[in-house]
Parts: sequence; structure tokens; C-alpha cells
Amino acid sequence: MIPNFQVLGVRVHAVQMSESVERLRAWVHDPQAVTRFVAVTGMHGIAESRQDRDFWEVLNAADLVVPDGMPLVWLARIKGHPLRHRVCGAELMDGFCEVTGNAHRHFFYGGAPGVAGAVAEALREKHGIVVAGTFTPPFRPLTAAEEEEFASSLERAAPDVLWVGLSTPKQEKWMYQHRQKLRVPVMLGVGAAFNMNSGNLRRAPRWMRDSGLEWLFRLLSEPRRLWKRYLITIPIAVWFVCVELLQSSLWRPNPARRGETPAANPTGESPLP
Repeated sequence: MIPNFQVLGVRVHAVQMSESVERLRAWVHDPQAVTRFVAVTGMHGIAESRQDRDFWEVLNAADLVVPDGMPLVWLARIKGHPLRHRVCGAELMDGFCEVTGNAHRHFFYGGAPGVAGAVAEALREKHGIVVAGTFTPPFRPLTAAEEEEFASSLERAAPDVLWVGLSTPKQEKWMYQHRQKLRVPVMLGVGAAFNMNSGNLRRAPRWMRDSGLEWLFRLLSEPRRLWKRYLITIPIAVWFVCVELLQSSLWRPNPARRGETPAANPTGESPLP
């Protein structure tokens, strides 16, 4: 079982980049004919799941939920998991392609017109990956005929990995709905990674990413699109996380309070003050 912790009822796996890449490689080579899907989730995903019960269920059904955001890394540490870094979607995509090179076939689904092709070409040039295909869906649900045509084209392309860039929560719901309809070992929802790894979107400096300030860089870069996410939706969720942590500390069992005898100290040493 993969170590995990709970944040507002969402199960997040306590994994780092190398563990995530190895897990993906194992699933690609797994002989079982099942499709697994991975959610790359930060506080935005946690916040959205508070307002959308269906999305909450989708996240908890994911085969892997990686912590994309320093707040989740900090929460993991509080809950006893010594994580050091976040698992960012753009870095997971780039890292997996770097480690595996031309060993697997990749399909890119999503993004604005031209973006799926651009990120596929960028990763092919950088890491020598094999591009099985790309598809940019329209900004509407596909018809039944279009769904069937896409499923057939994907089966002909025979990818090992399907990268999905539709933004949260749309991409996670799409993967959940298609996990039993598409023949592909692994699907990953990586959102903005399409724009980041294609060069269409500039990333925050490394020091901002490592200190949990990439949100500020993105807000300043796209204020009209992201202001509500970073100034309203996520702060409300953070408040509820703080309440959850406070309640957890207040209700932690206290042997002395219940009249029980504390466990003996096996070392016989005096406890530190």
C-alpha cells in the first residue's frame, strides 16, 4: 500500500518524484489489462473538492494522488511523512520522459489548439520520446460518435501513457469517466504542464517554487483568470484545513485525562523537558 494522508477527506499519497516515476513505469509494464489514472493535486484541487462532492469522490478513486504544492508537503510533514519536495505536474511529465526516453509511447490529449502538438514535439526533441499521437478536443462535450472515433484512434495508436491537459477538475473527471473505456495503461492529469513544457507559459523562479510562492507568480502573471482561485477559493480551504488540524490536536487521546497509566519508557531514561 502506498503511504498516504488525509486533507479535508481527500487521500493524498506521500510520494516524491522518483517514487512516482517508478510507480508509473511499473504500471506501464503491468500485464493486467486495467487503466490507472493519476491526479496531480495541490490546494486548488482540495479546495474544489470541498464544493463538488463528485470531484471529491473522483480524487479518492484515483490510483495515485501526488502532492503538487508545498502546502501539501507541509501538511504531510505534520502528519508524519517526511516529504521534502512537491510533485509538480510539469516536472513529473518532464522527469518521466527523461528517465524513460524512447521506451514508451506517449499520447497528448487537451490544451488549446496547437498546444498538445507543441508539448509533444518539445519532449520528443528534448528526451527522444515516441509520440503516439495528439488530440485537442473542442470546448464542449464530445458527441457519442466523436467519443467512439477517439477511442478507436487511441487504440490504433496504442500509447503506454496518456497525458491529459484539461485543467482541474475537468481533467480528473474525464479520466474517471474514461478509465474503463480507453485501452491505455496509465492516464495522468497534468493541466498547465502542457503550456509549461511547450514553452507557452513561463514558470516561477526555482526559489519561489521551493518556498511555496509559485501561486503568487502565477497570480501576477494571469490575474484576471486566477484571482478567484488564489484569493478566495484556496484561502477558504486553508481555513478549514487549519480547523481540521486544531480539532485533531484537541481530540488526540490523552491517557492521563482518561485515568490511564502512561506507557512505560522502555529505555529507562528521563524524558526531555
